[in-house]
Amino acid sequence: MVEGILLIISGPSGVGKGTVCRYLLEIRKALKLSVSTTTRPPRPGEKEGKEYFFTTTSRFKKMIREGSFLEWAVVHDHYYGTRSDAVREMLTSGQDLILEIDIQGAEQVRERVPEAVSIFLAPPSTKALEERITRRGTEDPDRINRRLETARREMEAYSLYDYLVVNDTVERAAAMIDSIIDAEKCRVGRGARPPGWGGDI
Repeated sequence: MVEGILLIISGPSGVGKGTVCRYLLEIRKALKLSVSTTTRPPRPGEKEGKEYFFTTTSRFKKMIREGSFLEWAVVHDHYYGTRSDAVREMLTSGQDLILEIDIQGAEQVRERVPEAVSIFLAPPSTKALEERITRRGTEDPDRINRRLETARREMEAYSLYDYLVVNDTVERAAAMIDSIIDAEKCRVGRGARPPGWGGDI
């Protein structure tokens, strides 16, 4: 069985990673989204096991000591991490999997899983990114300013990724990522072969 593709989708805070991933899952039904663990409190409408697995800081730190995470990071005073056992199980079963993670986490995964496909999701402009972060309306002005400053720094990481996709519209960005997955599945290095061909040339 050909192993599934591990797809890293990352980018600056507020770029719309979650929205693009949700749309991508609608147009590519076989794709699955890895559910991260976080110490951040749930936002309105978020459900345990769907958007995140919510836990305490002490429990999260215990999981770090136990080596449970493929990647983890502290973002805006909260811990986020991806369970390595769950990811490995899905990939070995042939399941293609999205990791929607921040810049810090993406760097760790690229180091530990070099065959992962990394996509940097960028805003159409700096002004558009600032507008997206500001209009969330879920945080106080000080936290918004910190997010803006972090996002500006995170933009500098784009050159470390395999692909760059601009999120000017959700539909277009998701379609571009969908095409990238198709192209990756055609790579001989990933086990692609002519139909019915099982031997060496």
